[in-house]
Amino acid sequence: MSSASALQTPSAAAAQDFTIRAFGGPLGAEITGLDLNLPVSDRELAEIRAALVEHNVVVFRDQRITPDQHVAFSRRFGPLQVHVLNRFHLENYPEILIVSNVLEDGKPIGLVDAGADWHSDLSYMPKPSLGALLHSQELPAEQGDTLFANTANAYDTLPAEIKKLLEGKRAVHSYVYRYERLRKLSPWRQELTQKQIDEVPPVEHPVITTHPESGRKILFVSEGFTSHIVGIPRDESDELLKTLHAHITRPENVYRHQWQPHDMVFWDNRSTQHYAAITPQHLRRTLYRTTVEGDVPV
Repeated sequence: MSSASALQTPSAAAAQDFTIRAFGGPLGAEITGLDLNLPVSDRELAEIRAALVEHNVVVFRDQRITPDQHVAFSRRFGPLQVHVLNRFHLENYPEILIVSNVLEDGKPIGLVDAGADWHSDLSYMPKPSLGALLHSQELPAEQGDTLFANTANAYDTLPAEIKKLLEGKRAVHSYVYRYERLRKLSPWRQELTQKQIDEVPPVEHPVITTHPESGRKILFVSEGFTSHIVGIPRDESDELLKTLHAHITRPENVYRHQWQPHDMVFWDNRSTQHYAAITPQHLRRTLYRTTVEGDVPV
């Protein structure tokens, strides 16, 4: 049985002896001793999912796996979402988005500025992402870190008067809103086709959501995709969103992931945001990302 098929037949899996160790900060845990070349049982998968819900970000160390295995393991958590920028899909793997600053023949091989601002992946979809699994392929000797913020903690620590103000409020999330802002800064970003625009119309989601597994309240707005809060003047919305973004990304609420070779990082988009400054082109950085579909936020 191949490794890829083994991932899809968990009933035949033998137990793996792995350890989950919390980092001790606002979020994050490390999983060691798990080999994704080997079968992962349903029980082990449940442990991993529970760790994701508890710690928001889990890091699988030293995973030397193929794209087939990456996709198969990701699909165990739910249907996979295909990114609208199909030019950066890994060949023969539309479920894998290439995140890279590498140029070949003067053109980027992947999404250069995927983490250029704080955001939760695919919050602009009717069913935003449950989470994403990002597997390192080529890492620079320096820079290239990814930062994660805990949006459940952010809600918990909001002043009472702001919580009251946000009750029942909804906000617009828009892919085109973010894309056009980044296109002004990135010469490689092509104008979206009408077909692409039609695939990602703006959506409204509650500003405060409830995590479907933990039951915790979440502050569900981001610098990247949230254009405005519905029902209040735009200038007031802009000022309020600015305040909320600053609150979410306070240093005490952030985990900085310093990548190691062959790391696979799995984060919960329902309870985190992330940011990765663009790595200079001479410091080559390439990662493969799958994205698991979530539920309609409530």
